Amino acid sequence: MTLDFLRLGWIRHGQTEWNRLGKIQGTTDVPLDAEGRRQAERLAERLAGDVWRWHGVASSPLSRAAETARIIARRLSVPVVLDDRLRERSFGSAEGTTEAERHARWGTEWRTRVPDMERDEQIQARGLAFVEEWVRRHNGESWLVVTHGSFLARMVLTLCPRLEDPYIRNASLTVMEHRNGTWNTVLHNCTAHVDAVRDG
Repeated sequence: MTLDFLRLGWIRHGQTEWNRLGKIQGTTDVPLDAEGRRQAERLAERLAGDVWRWHGVASSPLSRAAETARIIARRLSVPVVLDDRLRERSFGSAEGTTEAERHARWGTEWRTRVPDMERDEQIQARGLAFVEEWVRRHNGESWLVVTHGSFLARMVLTLCPRLEDPYIRNASLTVMEHRNGTWNTVLHNCTAHVDAVRDG
């Protein structure tokens, strides 16, 4: 019998200054801040002690994701593969604005009113293209995927429609397994590795 299995560990990048200030980033290339690097390092330590063996890290090329991926890959001694399909949603003219600024310009329904913002259908199409390629090319393997909050929220709803969460946290880990054509969630939006440092 041919094995039909793929494990993906979805990761949102560590914190940036714009995250801290409440500014929407999109495709604007904002780097990790010091806290974001610490978050990535804590996640890397957690993954190094996992029961799962990770074969590599696929990442968005935007620097906040790519640096998160490199920190993790260095700790696990696995390769990093950059893939443009994993980049964040383009928020167009909303990028760099706070929620208050968006409400003032477009109203509370700004997500449907920003004219040059990338739509859900576009996010879903490129995300599924990545996932389907990984299912074909990496059967039997486990890969980490470092990406962004809005992109990841859309992929969670696409692959596991019953699973919802209002906010994907920085440096969070969501693990999904593909078996016989079906995706199941093993872990969702977990930041225990970051929360342990705060509590300690």
